[in-house]
Amino acid sequence: MKTQPATSVTSASFDGAMNWHDLDWAKVQTSVRKTQLKIAQATREGDWRRVKRLQRMLTHSFHGRCLAVRRVTENRGRKTPGVGGETWGSPQAKLHAVMRLSKKRGYRPRPLRRVWIPKPGKQEKRPLGIPTMLDRTMQALYLLSLEPVVESSSDPRSYGFRPDRSTADAMVELFHLLAPQVAPVWILEGDIKGFFDNINHDWLCRNVPMDRTVLRKWLKAGVIDRRQIMATEAGTPQGGIISPCLANATLNGLETSLKGHLAQMLGIKKAKKTKVQVVRYADDFVILADSKELLESEIKPWVEQFLSVRGVALSQEKTHIVRITEGFDFLGWNFRKYVPKSPYRKAKLLIKPSKKNASAFYRKVREIIKNSGAMTQEALIGQLNPVLKGWAQYHSPVVAKETFSKLDHLIHWRLWRWAKRRHSKKSAGWIRNKYFRSVGGQNWVFAHPYKNGKGEKKFRRLYNLAETAIVRHKRLPGEYQPYDAEHELKWEALRVQRMQHKLRYRGQILSIFRRQKGLCAHCGQAISKETGWHDHHVIRRVDGGSDILSNRVLLHPNCHALAHSQQLKVTLRYSGL
Repeated sequence: MKTQPATSVTSASFDGAMNWHDLDWAKVQTSVRKTQLKIAQATREGDWRRVKRLQRMLTHSFHGRCLAVRRVTENRGRKTPGVGGETWGSPQAKLHAVMRLSKKRGYRPRPLRRVWIPKPGKQEKRPLGIPTMLDRTMQALYLLSLEPVVESSSDPRSYGFRPDRSTADAMVELFHLLAPQVAPVWILEGDIKGFFDNINHDWLCRNVPMDRTVLRKWLKAGVIDRRQIMATEAGTPQGGIISPCLANATLNGLETSLKGHLAQMLGIKKAKKTKVQVVRYADDFVILADSKELLESEIKPWVEQFLSVRGVALSQEKTHIVRITEGFDFLGWNFRKYVPKSPYRKAKLLIKPSKKNASAFYRKVREIIKNSGAMTQEALIGQLNPVLKGWAQYHSPVVAKETFSKLDHLIHWRLWRWAKRRHSKKSAGWIRNKYFRSVGGQNWVFAHPYKNGKGEKKFRRLYNLAETAIVRHKRLPGEYQPYDAEHELKWEALRVQRMQHKLRYRGQILSIFRRQKGLCAHCGQAISKETGWHDHHVIRRVDGGSDILSNRVLLHPNCHALAHSQQLKVTLRYSGL
């Protein structure tokens, strides 16, 4: 793996900054944000000439290029090279990358490096296309100008690959649509066959509002798989930074166009009575209606026509029409309305972890235990706890206590088998005393004893799924728009509130986040899931600093690198200390 060499640059070329850490990141982010808000406003007004002019200004701006490089060099894939084997680890390499982005004439993307990763809970694998660092950064640059357009024209109930939206938002929206007694009772579960691999390139180039020449170059770049280069005639690569946005642009209109079609065919009043609603997450969607005949005869053929124009099609094996009393699976949950036997009680919608999702999770835990080999109990707990916590937190907004308890029992049984296999000649009592403890009034807790810094005996225990608190997820306002200048303060407060909700299981981080009011302690810009954060010690631990909260702040990854490069010269104005 090679790192891009440093290149001398003039101060005039880099806004008066000779070093990557000398850049005023608050100024950079504010400048880009203002342009994005203008692009979104022009999109809502239908002023496409202004949109194009602002997009060109942003993609050619110094601040846009800096932010694109920063995003690519701070995400989780920053150390994963493309076909060129190049990464940008040093500040000089990042500054040089900014200069390279300014030379768009003659730009030609290199083929993608294909890797195969396992599908969650399945034996089969799916392809992932990894662009080079330069191509990733160029995509991030154009994404800055494309995302405000796509967001401003997205369907109201589309939740996948969009800022500040999640699977939990889609789940809550479905709950509010299906829970009332007068809610639609028929559901079309839509599944698109090979969506990312089959999107029509010509359709994308005609309909995606960005530089068509650059877009076509990315789509036709080709892929190298097992040292063989292959042409790409359709689809967008899973792995490109801009691919999720292109996927959303492809399916935008599924909800609004369908409702418009029904209003034109039946009239506005009759169309409302059909109770048709569409909820989509990425390429998975469900369509609700009050009539099975309407779904079969009118809506399903319309959806097939809508998708065929874009080069994709429904999977006939996985697309079903079901009644809400039978239930359906969506995003790892089972949605079903239970009808009581008593005529005096009303039907109730319950959302639970789906059996398929729970089975896949249990298989994953079983494989970790089975393949642990000579691993110590402490190491096994360290491997299992992140998996258990992550799955439990994902399902914490739904009716999951019963599922949690059943899985706790199965995992306990697996661990008992694991312990007996390690000590086949020992008695059950000996095994219990070695691996299972009484902790906090609970018996048979899989835990490992250790002594803390004060010499006190503590236990590192296995996470108990049933102890996960069930906390309902709040519904996202229908008018929420991340690029809305008029209600910027209102939506910013909502983003901070939702971020606190996500951090509720990480008490210390949440306390620091609240103290800093959701801002980076150095640059004062918002901390979010997209930006990421690092836990920084004001007085370094090697210099005697402790882990107490008053010695810790949250910083953006780039601000954290700046703090360590300049040490005591950095001012933490927004730390709240």
